[in-house]
Formats: sequence, C-alpha cells, structure tokens
Amino acid sequence: MEQIFDATLILERKRRAFAKADRSAAFLMDRIAEDLSERLSTVERRFDHAAAIAGITAATADALAASGKVGEVIRLEADPAFLDGAAGMVIAGDRLPLDPESVDLAVCLLALQEANDIPGALIQIRRALRPDGLFLGAFAGAGTLSELRESLLAAETEVLGGASPRVIPFTDVRDAGGLLQRAGFALPVTDVETVTVRYDTMFGLIRDLRAMGATNALVARSRRPGTRRLFQRAAEIYAERFSDSDGRIRATFSFIWMSGWAPHGSQQKPLKPGSARASLAKTLDDIAATKPKKS
Repeated sequence: MEQIFDATLILERKRRAFAKADRSAAFLMDRIAEDLSERLSTVERRFDHAAAIAGITAATADALAASGKVGEVIRLEADPAFLDGAAGMVIAGDRLPLDPESVDLAVCLLALQEANDIPGALIQIRRALRPDGLFLGAFAGAGTLSELRESLLAAETEVLGGASPRVIPFTDVRDAGGLLQRAGFALPVTDVETVTVRYDTMFGLIRDLRAMGATNALVARSRRPGTRRLFQRAAEIYAERFSDSDGRIRATFSFIWMSGWAPHGSQQKPLKPGSARASLAKTLDDIAATKPKKS
C-alpha cells in the first residue's frame, strides 16, 4: 500500500508535543471527548471491557470511565511515554495488540486521519470486538483547515511560482460510511460536526497545530523549508479572505463521527428488495388522495 504519511515523523512530532504538554492546545480533544460522553449517554448498554485507541492523552479513557457505562478501560498508545505510567498496551506499527473478540467497546478519537491504512485499522478494530460490540470513532474530515490550505497554496504559487502539499488530505463523510461497511461493521452510521475556531492571525493557528503534533507529515511534502516571506504572504491572504469584522480569522475543523457494531444475530436486518408489503408509489398516491383539492 502506498504510504501517504511519514509514520516515523508523525510519532516524533507527537512525542515532542506530548513532552511539552501545552494544555491550551488540547481544546479539540476536550471537545471531542465531551461529544463522546454525550453519544455514549444515548446507548442503552453497559460495556464490561473497553479499549481507548491512540488518544495520546488519557482524555478518551477518562471520558469512558466517567460515563458510568464502562467497566474496565484499556489504553492502547503508539509510544509507552503517552501512557504516562498508566497501565496499557503499546501499538507496534499498524498492528493493534488486541485479541480477537476481546472487548465490548472500542473508541478511537482524532487518530485515523493520519493512518496510512484506514480500512486495515477498522478491520482490526472490528475483529477485536465481541459480537454486538460497538465501535465509536471521530477523525478530522474533508473541510478541515480549508482556509489554511487555500492561503498556503495561493501564497506559494505567488511567491515561489509553484505549490506543494502543506495540509494533509482528509476523508469525505460519504467515504467514511463505505469504510465501515468494507470493514464488516453492521448498522454503520456517520455524521459530521463542524467546529470553527478563531485566531488573531494564522500564526496562532500554526502554533496550536504544532502543539498538537499535527503539522504536515506527508511523504510527498516539500523538503525545502518555507521562507518567512512565504508564510507572511500566506498570513496576509488568510486575513484578506477569511477574517471576521473584528479582524480575527476563522479556522474550520470538520469532524466525522463513525459508529458500527460487530455483527450479531440479534441485530436488526434490512428488508430484502421486494419484500415490503406496501409500495412507495401506492403510499404516495394515498397521501395525495387525502390532500384537499384546489377550487
């Protein structure tokens, strides 16, 4: 499989960000963890064994523990340092260290957007779930950082006469549903939540992205360092195109939520084509017949 992301560089940047522990840059994970709690509150189930996958911090595990719906929570991280002394398991490369049918709930927040093999990761998660186990995930999707992408592209074209990818590609919500089905999940559901964050300048946004360990790690990224002139021009374009009346700029984060169940015989099955007892055409005709006619 073609490698889109430099996995070694991603891990190095995550380690650096974790070591600095800039709490002010954790607002996106805090928001997603809060959303996780709300989504779990609507599930009429209790899960004895849950896995919090690649969260970097304890935010996901803490949200699960505080939900009142989860018994044991095991954390899986790409580096032992991220566990910060807590019990957990270390992910070796792209392989999840979970036994088949070993957990009732698997949660992965803000990690899949940097995976080289999203289908493979989802298949491993589904195999780790017991029958009728639940997967919940959220990752940055299409539309995320669109303003930054456009500003950098325009500035690099203007200043250097050409452009290279500086913002990673993001998956569309329609593709996310297909990924769940491809991985073998039953009852797949996807939806999108858009969060707009405002900054004084583009450089405040870039500072937060660095503090999250979320800067450009594309294999096809330019190895030529960006110049001060390039980024200054990008900041000017950003302000010209994406600022509010008070002069502050907008940054869009579009989060795709995914949920799917490990197949089980008790789950609701879709009707087979042609098995419906009433046709859609007849239903529409009946509705039309009940409407008052115009005089």
